[in-house]
Amino acid sequence: MKIGLALSGGGIRGIAHAGVLKALEENNIKIDIIGGTSSGALIATLYAMGYSPYYIYTIFKRYSNDIVGINAKPIISGINSFMFNKKTPITGLKTGENLEEAFDMLASRKGIKTIKEIFKMPVVVPSVDIKESKEYIFTNKIPVQATDKDRYITEITVGKAVRASSSFPAIFCPCEFKEHSFLDGGALDNVPVEEVKKQGADKVIAVNFKADDIDESSNIMDVVMRAIDIMGNKISEERFREK
Repeated sequence: MKIGLALSGGGIRGIAHAGVLKALEENNIKIDIIGGTSSGALIATLYAMGYSPYYIYTIFKRYSNDIVGINAKPIISGINSFMFNKKTPITGLKTGENLEEAFDMLASRKGIKTIKEIFKMPVVVPSVDIKESKEYIFTNKIPVQATDKDRYITEITVGKAVRASSSFPAIFCPCEFKEHSFLDGGALDNVPVEEVKKQGADKVIAVNFKADDIDESSNIMDVVMRAIDIMGNKISEERFREK
């Protein structure tokens, strides 16, 4: 029996996925297929490349600022300008280049460049093309039964795939790749159970986080992240019911 693991997005909360992997290993539960969205994509790709749960935890802590750190004031200023002049670009957004470069470096240590070169296990990383309003999957294995093979991209660097899936709206600029403009995969597939199943998993362990509560102390970023969490989780729940 093949066991799959689907890891959700969740910003800095994604560090808990490293603990999940450690617990599974300690209980001799072998993962054959893995998928992750947004911060879950970071963990999934690192594990698929052969990094240990402890090392993944260390890496995640090191690059946590590139994952969620942001100064909201320039964003608010940019949005105000954007409302009155559509030709004025929104300033203050992160490009995600640091994250991309870091993951390309981590991949190169394993002799890997593109996602298709990951060989330890099948891996799936969802992202959303904001131009097409369409989900794409970065993977090292296109499902045999897939009728929409154009949605699956294998010729992309690991860093670019992670960056695209993690480009959270209002924090990161869209990740440009060929004719695509990618944003956080959580908008349409926050817990990629279905895609992990398509890779041949008989059972899928889904790991998701409760969205942070909003109160009087919450800021604009808390509200944006909460909204994306609710939307992505609702879509995931509907997909689970269909299966």
